[in-house]
Amino acid sequence: MVMNRNHLNIFMKVAEKMNITEAAKELFISQPAVSKAVKNLEKDLNVKLFIRDKLKGLMLTEAGKEILILARQIKGIENKIYQVADRENNLLSGKIKVGSFPAASTNILPRAIASFRAKYPLVAIELLEGTSNQIKEWVEDRTADIGIVSSPFDPFEHEILSNDHMVAIIPRHHRLHQEKKIDLLAYPNELIFCKGGHEIAIAKVFQKNDIEFKENLTVQNAETLVNMVKNNLGIGVISAFTLSSVSHQLLVKDIHPGVTRDIGIIAHSFEETTHAAKEFIKIMKSTI
Repeated sequence: MVMNRNHLNIFMKVAEKMNITEAAKELFISQPAVSKAVKNLEKDLNVKLFIRDKLKGLMLTEAGKEILILARQIKGIENKIYQVADRENNLLSGKIKVGSFPAASTNILPRAIASFRAKYPLVAIELLEGTSNQIKEWVEDRTADIGIVSSPFDPFEHEILSNDHMVAIIPRHHRLHQEKKIDLLAYPNELIFCKGGHEIAIAKVFQKNDIEFKENLTVQNAETLVNMVKNNLGIGVISAFTLSSVSHQLLVKDIHPGVTRDIGIIAHSFEETTHAAKEFIKIMKSTI
């Protein structure tokens, strides 16, 4: 049996969007054509790839999930083949899918992408933004080729880009404005957190001191955290790296106990990444 590559590509797009209409728009073909391609692939493989749930909408079957990962591997191998050929002809093309959390996108990627594009203008870069946990999932299922995340990095191969530490932010008129350090353990009910991969490290600090760790208020991004603190809703706890990506007029304080983490690049295997991805990683490390 010869698998229709076009049907496979359409299947991957539908799995990415989980919506026939959106997939059709991105592929510039009709909805019936998308549906027919998926049905033909299911017929060729003699397996159901999607199910439609009344509440959740379109969902991948277990077989569909496995086939999607393999399909992405096929796409990645095809990309490698073209890149090897291009390298022999002193060219580099293809696409790199990079997962990144917003602060890394702001602080690290602009210079890296600018330098990379100047050297390799034929390589497309697709940026996928999310939390560290989301990015790890994308690397795991090969939605992204590489990811920029905060530690811990297991179970992936990783290379550290920079070190980071947590800080507290408070308004200038706050009662603790004269304190050099803010003791997190003394104010467990006043802390506001920003999702970003540090939750595990902070929870361990509380557990070590036999204090229950409560996420009284947790927000999705640094801008929201800054606004919450401005409105006197509590003491913000955020990484210095993430805080540097937003403007604010708040006081920044060291914290006790100290909480550190690393920012790094992850991949299934750096050896197995495409030549373009290897070059991008090299340039990214040189621009930090």
